[in-house]
Amino acid sequence: MRTVTGRAARALRAPRTLRAPEAHRSNALHAGAWWLWALGLAAAASRTTNPLLLALLVAVAGYVVAARRTDAPWARAFGFFLALGAVVVLLRVAFAALLGSPVGGAHVLFTLPEVPLPERFQGVRLGGRVTAEALLFACYDGMRLAALLVCLGAANALADPARLLKSLPGALYEAGVAVVVAMTFAPRLVADLLRMRAAQRLRGRTDRGIRSLLRVARPVLEGALERSVALAAAMDARGYGRTAAVPPAVRRATTALTLGGLLGVCAGTYGLLAAEGTGYGPPLLACGLAAALGGLWLGGRRSPRTRYRPDRWGARAWLVTASGAGVAAAMWWASSAHGAALHPAVSPPVWPELPPWPAAALLLGLLPAVVAPRPPGPAAPPSRSAKERS
Repeated sequence: MRTVTGRAARALRAPRTLRAPEAHRSNALHAGAWWLWALGLAAAASRTTNPLLLALLVAVAGYVVAARRTDAPWARAFGFFLALGAVVVLLRVAFAALLGSPVGGAHVLFTLPEVPLPERFQGVRLGGRVTAEALLFACYDGMRLAALLVCLGAANALADPARLLKSLPGALYEAGVAVVVAMTFAPRLVADLLRMRAAQRLRGRTDRGIRSLLRVARPVLEGALERSVALAAAMDARGYGRTAAVPPAVRRATTALTLGGLLGVCAGTYGLLAAEGTGYGPPLLACGLAAALGGLWLGGRRSPRTRYRPDRWGARAWLVTASGAGVAAAMWWASSAHGAALHPAVSPPVWPELPPWPAAALLLGLLPAVVAPRPPGPAAPPSRSAKERS
């Protein structure tokens, strides 16, 4: 049999070298890159109500999660966010049918019994006519909110909360701990619920219905409370919350820079969004960001701490961040160039179209599924010779 050597062998090995490496501690993607990518997708979702584009955006986020999530407990929360998005759409449609909608319509589907309200509740109704245009507008609006939740769920499933907390500046460490604890509560609660339902099935009991849910609710909540107490004890034992002594002038300067910077960021963002603020919006936003960063730098002196093996922001993190930023920028441009396609009319109802350029821009969000390090696969079983040696 002929052997493949030389250039042919290198050609056969080339596809393996082009693949993303397997993730480990030294080359794992920075957790902040996943959040910036997800925020870019969320910003893109906020610019459209086209259900086809929103469904494509959810599919992009789901594919990246399926390709790059690990077996960690927080990685299982993506399905929970999908279910939460479906519930949001149903609730938005139900509220539109019950409380009315600002969108009128001529296609009446059904009429609910209307409750008369006092004059001070002018503009609000309970019941009455329910039109197809109102329900369609509510469905589109609910799908946009659901897409935002799914994007945040993708970041929650891909980014390690502990590594994200380790990368925060010292001034935001205390707030970051609260946010990380809040983010990890939902996925751990879901994991405990699944574990308790599996235990119910093993005992021969049913795991469906309200009675089964009430049976497992108490041990799940007790486990969450015990973890909270253990976390508080561990934080107190490690000296959490102790600050270094800084001069009063530094504290006052930190407060002034942080508050002034945040106000500048809010005013600059409003200037960018408003039509009459294009002149003062960008410089005010830049000054606000500079003041806020200066306040964060001074505030970090009050909480001195060290980082063990800090995460590095490499080229792959830049590519993942650029992917989300590119999707957001493309949808921002498309909202002015293809406004009618991004916001389908509901009165009269029209069938939504899939604009090619915005759809192609959303596909840019698939880049992390190629460039991000692959999660480690399952360990291979030992060979027969290894078993014999052992």
